[in-house]
This record gives sequence, C-alpha cells and structure tokens, in this order.
Amino acid sequence: METFKKRQKAWARKEKQQKKAARKLERRNEKTKSPDNAQEDNLPTAETSERPA
Repeated sequence: METFKKRQKAWARKEKQQKKAARKLERRNEKTKSPDNAQEDNLPTAETSERPA
C-alpha cells in the first residue's frame, strides 16, 4: 500500500511541476508580446551600435 501512495505522490509532484513550467512559459510569451516591449523594439538601436571607431 505504501508503494502506491509513493507513486501517487510522485505523480502529483511531477504534474505540479509541469503545470508550473507551462505557466512560466506562458508568462514569458505574454511579456514578449506586450505592447510595452514593442515600443522598446522600435527604438533606433542601429544608430547607437554603429558608431565610428
């Protein structure tokens, strides 16, 4: 009976970790798609990186 409980506990832990990783990935994707980041991408970074030496 103990072995069954251990398996259930391990399975629940693994499932929780997978859900947490999925939420983390979803938050990361939302951050990259946010309008604030889109405005930052439009900044003229090419001019600052191509300064004459």
